[in-house]
Amino acid sequence: MSQVKKFMYVNRRPPYGTIYAWESLEVVLIGAAFEQDVSLAFVDDGVFQLIKGQDTSGIGMKNFSPTYAALGDYDVTKIYVEKESLDERGLSLDDLQHLTYEDEDEDWAEKDSIQLVSRAELATIFAGQDVLFNF
Repeated sequence: MSQVKKFMYVNRRPPYGTIYAWESLEVVLIGAAFEQDVSLAFVDDGVFQLIKGQDTSGIGMKNFSPTYAALGDYDVTKIYVEKESLDERGLSLDDLQHLTYEDEDEDWAEKDSIQLVSRAELATIFAGQDVLFNF
C-alpha cells in the first residue's frame, strides 16, 4: 500500500499581473479532485490573493478570487497564511476572505480553513511536506 504524499502549494506573487496565482489555484483544484493531500501557503505578496472584495474591472482581467471559496468543497482545508507577510503589508486576517469547510467528523460543523501561522511555524509545516510547488 502506498503512502499518500503531501503536496504544498506556496503562493508568493500577487493575484494579477502574471498567470502564477491562477495557475496555482487550477492545479490545486485538479490535485484535490484526484484526492491528493493538498495544502496551500500564502506568503509575501501572495497574501493579496486572498483579499476580500477584489475588483478587477480597472485592469480588464477576470476576478478569480471567488473560486477560493470552493476549496472546502474539494476537501482543501489546510490554508496557511504567514503572519509576518500580512504585517509587512499592513494587513490583518480581517482583510482576507472568510474561507471555510464542513467537517464531516464533527457532524458537518463549519470550520475555518485559514490558519494564521508565524514564519517559523510555516517552516516546520514546509518540512513536513513531500512536495513543494512554488508559484
